[in-house]
Amino acid sequence: MKCLGKRRGWAAAFLPLCWLFLKILQPGHSHLYNNCYAGDKVIRFIPKTEEEVYALKTISHQLKVDLWQPSSISYVSEGTVTDVHIPQNGSRALLAFLQEANIQYKILIEDLQKTLEKGNNLQTQRNRRSLSGYNYEVYHSLEEIQNWMHHLNKTHSGLIHMFSIGRSYEGRSLFILKLGRRSRLKRAVWIDCGIHAREWIGPAFCQWFVKEALLTHKSDPAMRKMLNHLYFYIMPVFNVDGYHFSWTSDRFWRKTRSRNSRFRCRGVDANRNWKVKWCDEGASMHPCDDTYCGPFPESEPEVKAVANFLRKHRKHIRAYLSFHAYAQMLLYPYSYKYATIPNFSCVESAAYKAVNALQSVYGVRYRYGPASTTLYVSSGSSMDWAYKNGIPYAFAFELRDTGHFGFLLPEMLIKPTCTETMLAVKNITMHLLKKCP
Repeated sequence: MKCLGKRRGWAAAFLPLCWLFLKILQPGHSHLYNNCYAGDKVIRFIPKTEEEVYALKTISHQLKVDLWQPSSISYVSEGTVTDVHIPQNGSRALLAFLQEANIQYKILIEDLQKTLEKGNNLQTQRNRRSLSGYNYEVYHSLEEIQNWMHHLNKTHSGLIHMFSIGRSYEGRSLFILKLGRRSRLKRAVWIDCGIHAREWIGPAFCQWFVKEALLTHKSDPAMRKMLNHLYFYIMPVFNVDGYHFSWTSDRFWRKTRSRNSRFRCRGVDANRNWKVKWCDEGASMHPCDDTYCGPFPESEPEVKAVANFLRKHRKHIRAYLSFHAYAQMLLYPYSYKYATIPNFSCVESAAYKAVNALQSVYGVRYRYGPASTTLYVSSGSSMDWAYKNGIPYAFAFELRDTGHFGFLLPEMLIKPTCTETMLAVKNITMHLLKKCP
């Protein structure tokens, strides 16, 4: 059976988005995603001149590439590291063009299907379904994650309370875990993962954080202090519809799954849909783009539900942490403009200590700084919205790696990635409990 679903962007207006009835492993099929990505490549290039930038933008539009880095072709300029996923039938044309134009390139992934099947052990021993022996070193489906949340709610009622803040576009519950010792006057930290569906390491970290808190709060003085003095509101999968779709139909889906009345393209970028300089620079007004801002701010029920919750609790929530991939960065506001935040010294100090703590584990280096200058300008982001709505510490992590695996970070790297990130998050949290307001 021919796979049509992986082609997105402008092509999505003409091609149906994957066979919705496909499961990851259908009887009679030996490959993940029905062998959709056989022969596809991920190619990196760094344009050196304005002419190269223009040529690369043109060919990328013509060949309907799936941009991995940066998130929009509009961000590509001289010196921009650009990673593109190109279907098998377009890779020859792209490589021929790059060679003809004498543009240097590197093939990061030779065959996406093979890398997908090799890196993530989704086909074999799935001991992930046994909750008592839940495996935190593999990626989990939405159903498995939600079952895990229910299980923790029953077995750790002294520290965990699970609740829903609403429903997604497709009607799935938006579950939150409230973690901490019960007290009325506690400040709180919000943590979300999986705003973008294909960034699977995010939800893996959210689960890891909860696991570490439960395992170490008795033996680790820092964790004990964190849970005694703070609540953590943890949303392991923000974009539940998109995440589910990335497991069943299109591994590299990014957006939500809402429908548009005028276009066949589905979904909105849930990190461009917030009411802070909405749909300005770094966001697209076209429904077929991966950075589509939506028809209006908070158009996505997932975004609206989280925004409503944060508005309601903003007096108590002191930090907002959002986990993405990939780039190895720790970002803070502003994202929508080049300006210094009022409490820059406190936030910058927290970021500096966090990345140093992270690096101390395996030597992995993270860049840190304002999102606009460290990554790129983007409007309508959750981080900027949280900060503008009174949450003084707002951070976005871009987890491993820097492109060798991209969105296909192997399961063997979940543990080291989460272990080092854990130290960074603990550093930020302890910073909150000390001098800074």
